[in-house]
Amino acid sequence: MTHTASPAARIALVGDRSPNVVSHTRIPLLLDALAERDRLVLDAYWIPSEDAAAEGAVRGFDAVWVLPGSPYRSEEGVLAAVRTAREDGVPFLGTCGGFQHALLEYARHVCGLTRVAHAENDPDAEDFLIEPLACSLVGHEAAVVIEPGSLAQSVIGAERTVERYFCAYGPSRHLDTLRAHGMRFSGHDEEGHVRVAELPGHPFFLATLFQPELYGDGSRPHPVVRALARAAVAHARGEAPQPV
Repeated sequence: MTHTASPAARIALVGDRSPNVVSHTRIPLLLDALAERDRLVLDAYWIPSEDAAAEGAVRGFDAVWVLPGSPYRSEEGVLAAVRTAREDGVPFLGTCGGFQHALLEYARHVCGLTRVAHAENDPDAEDFLIEPLACSLVGHEAAVVIEPGSLAQSVIGAERTVERYFCAYGPSRHLDTLRAHGMRFSGHDEEGHVRVAELPGHPFFLATLFQPELYGDGSRPHPVVRALARAAVAHARGEAPQPV
């Protein structure tokens, strides 16, 4: 079927594609649904984490989505993709491992915490930003409380949502430092643990520990996924994103 309502926007899907990662198998369904239901046509390119380390690997795209599937083969590549999207004002979404690495990139390159590590990637490090969760969220559903007035709230359209996880790691220390340098933690679980992050002042920068790819059966994209697609199409047109 031909879709002509919106120009195709080029999106970089950063991650090590695997048929064993459920969120990866959902991507074709989500892309089809975005085109069919929302007339948001995305021209998607998978970029393995090792390839993402190359200079300019994600430049020229209208959006960057760092997908689940950690440990990535190249931490360096994933961090480079996040940094390019952040510094160049390209719409960005990081989910699960993408969320973790978005925080790690910000801590190292904005906050000056150059030695912080991800425990899954570097278990012998002395200073962790991302550590094993006290209670694993692999296969769990849980409530997320969204801050009023945030990008996340405008995208999701509610101040409380129930989301699906497949995750065993999350942020622990240094969160006050990230806040002091401009990152907003706009979603928390009911115990107050960070589950959503965003960057005010960026055209569209959102990261979730939960996996919106797992929402429903894939035929109705999660609002977060639709918002990224809208932001990508707006970027392709040279317009400001319209998340709502």
